[in-house]
Amino acid sequence: MTKAKIHVIRHPVVQHKLTLMREKGTSVTEFRALASEVAMLMAYEVTRDFPLGKKTITTPMGRMNAPVLKGQKMVLVPILRAGMGLLDGMLRMFPSARVAHIGIYRDHRTLEPVEYYFKASKTLRDRDLILMDPMLATGHSAVAAADRLKGARARSIRFMCLLAAREGVRNFHRHHPDIPVFTAAIDPKLNDHGYIVPGLGDAGDRIFGTL
Repeated sequence: MTKAKIHVIRHPVVQHKLTLMREKGTSVTEFRALASEVAMLMAYEVTRDFPLGKKTITTPMGRMNAPVLKGQKMVLVPILRAGMGLLDGMLRMFPSARVAHIGIYRDHRTLEPVEYYFKASKTLRDRDLILMDPMLATGHSAVAAADRLKGARARSIRFMCLLAAREGVRNFHRHHPDIPVFTAAIDPKLNDHGYIVPGLGDAGDRIFGTL
């Protein structure tokens, strides 16, 4: 595992809310709200090293050079469909961010990713991209999505998930050792169907009520 590129966010509030998400009895309404809340809380750590510039502003008391995010607007990139569960929380933090979408599903027989949709602005060049999916299980979908984004020549790419498996982190960093992963927890293993154990089940099904 590439320790320098994996960031586990251990804030007590994040950990508490993740525990509520793990519980089998958590309702669809509660799970959906928690996913958004955890994403919003994680946003602080995911963007901690974004570069700052200076802007001259006038306060009610006078002029000053104040810090502002430097460069073009960031782009949030949820992997459909489950990644949409994190989008609202991120947009509450960054309401002017652009949004791109990547549609990838996992073939349940081979566990390999299949891309079916991609939509982004005309250029992602020189922008900071945050790729999002609730789970990093086998890592195949995240790898495929990062492959697609790297061709856009973005300034930076970060991957954010609520929960990762050790195998998924290793697989992702075998292919993309330069992309940092931000997660709230790393679970020890996958089952025979490629689900994280103990995990929290299928995040997409729990967000959208398709159990």
